This record gives sequence, structure tokens and C-alpha cells, in this order.
Amino acid sequence: QVQLVESGGGLVQAGGSLRLSCAASSRAFSVYSMGWFRQAPGKEREFVAAISWSGDSTDYADSVKGRFTISRDNSKNTLYLQMNSLKPEDTAVYYCASAARAGVTSRRQNEYGYWGQGTQVTVSS
Repeated sequence: QVQLVESGGGLVQAGGSLRLSCAASSRAFSVYSMGWFRQAPGKEREFVAAISWSGDSTDYADSVKGRFTISRDNSKNTLYLQMNSLKPEDTAVYYCASAARAGVTSRRQNEYGYWGQGTQVTVSS
């Protein structure tokens, strides 16, 4: 069982930055790929970024590529999402997730078995 707790959300003006964190309870954190997803009001949850267990491989949605950076510190069981040049359309609840199977890094939500409770990010224009 893995418990994931996000933090770092808040209200920021367009063009600003935020860094989200996701603390994992399990010592097996370093074995699994991790991902960030988001859900805006009235929309379906969507993929944002993913990172392999080692951190050597990353993947980004086109909408955030070049602005967001996913990283992880396996010694601290923590996942990060650095968000720069934020836009109003980035407003959403952001969720971190842990892959259900070792060795899989995916954009598909059904490949993730554990989810955090989410943290709200609001970008004002």
C-alpha cells in the first residue's frame, strides 16, 4: 500500500511559478514510475508529466512541455513538479500517482494504481 500526499498548490498570477511536492509513504517508492495529472473544472482528468523510477526518463504533455519539470528524490520518497510561466488554463486540481507495475512509465491513467488526494492550483489572469 502506498499513500501519496501532495502539497504546494495555491493561487498565483499568470507568468508566475509554483512547485508541487508529493510525499510517498512506501519504501518501495524508488521502484515505480510516477506521474502528475490534473483535472480542471468541468473537464476530465488529463496527463501532465511522468518520470521513470530512476528519473532518467521523463514525458510531458504538449501543453506543459518547456514550462513544467518533473523530478524525484528517491532518498526522500518525494516527487516534484516545478511549474513556470503559469497560464490561467493551468488552473486545476493536480494529482500525483504511482505506477501499478514496476518498469512501466505511461500517460495512461489506468497504469497508475495509487493516487493522492490532489492539490488546487489557481492561476489568475
